[in-house]
Amino acid sequence: MKTSFTLATAASLALALAGCGQKAENTADSAASSAGNALDAAGNMASNAVEATTEALTPTPSGQDFVNKAAKSDAYEIASAKLAATNASSQAVKDFAAEMIKAHTDSTAKIKKAAGEASPPITPDATLTSDQQDDLAELGKLKGADFDEKYIDEQKDAHEDALSLMNDYAKNGDVPSLKTAAGEIAPVVQKHLDMVKGIDKAQP
Repeated sequence: MKTSFTLATAASLALALAGCGQKAENTADSAASSAGNALDAAGNMASNAVEATTEALTPTPSGQDFVNKAAKSDAYEIASAKLAATNASSQAVKDFAAEMIKAHTDSTAKIKKAAGEASPPITPDATLTSDQQDDLAELGKLKGADFDEKYIDEQKDAHEDALSLMNDYAKNGDVPSLKTAAGEIAPVVQKHLDMVKGIDKAQP
């Protein structure tokens, strides 16, 4: 009888300890999950804060600054696309470059028209920056696959910058005619950015 009681007691204790162990494990898992969720939330908050800070530190350009940046961007796109016509080896890159010449000639005309409708009228300055001139000079030295890779990389960066400029001015700009033009150009830039990313993925 005593032996049976002892065994029963031991069994009960074992089950109780097992239950505690499972509860402790579940509690630990729950805590780990909560901590992970908290870290994810903190990471998202930090990312949003960085974006907000960057946006705050990069004010929307004035009408003159906007048309100058847009004009320089268009001029660079056209000049680099003309290089692609002779230096590129990929037909996809050449076709993209031909589209760039047409599209950026169109956007140049659109920006000029909108700038002329501003009060007072604004005259764009399309003179390339020193960085743009250096990039063109470097591209001009490349041929074939080397050119294709460099050109596509630069096109991704250029179109991301242009898209940011157009979206920002369309939302926050202070010259109505230019805001309208920026809003019309932005979807075209997005389309080109998607195109160049597709070409980049297809490259060997």
